[in-house]
Amino acid sequence: MKEFTYTIVDKDGMHARPAGRLAMCAKQFASDIRVTANGKTADGKRLISLMMLGAVLGTTLTFSVTGEDEEKAALEVERFCRTQWNPTGVVLNDETLEN
Repeated sequence: MKEFTYTIVDKDGMHARPAGRLAMCAKQFASDIRVTANGKTADGKRLISLMMLGAVLGTTLTFSVTGEDEEKAALEVERFCRTQWNPTGVVLNDETLEN
């Protein structure tokens, strides 16, 4: 199993567009991809499941990837989060959360 975390820096949180794009990225892999936030766990391949996490700006998502292609899946999903979801390269810190 591979795990990593990502803290949401999009001011709109996990709305439909990034959740859909994240699900599409995850669907490329055979591995099971789970995302945990706010005490809930979602199937990383299902848009509605991801949106039900209620993840807003500053929420830390924990990704757990298990399966035959877990190494590649974890790398690609993490790359998606850090580049596609956050194309501006904004670094989250306490000051960012206050604005």
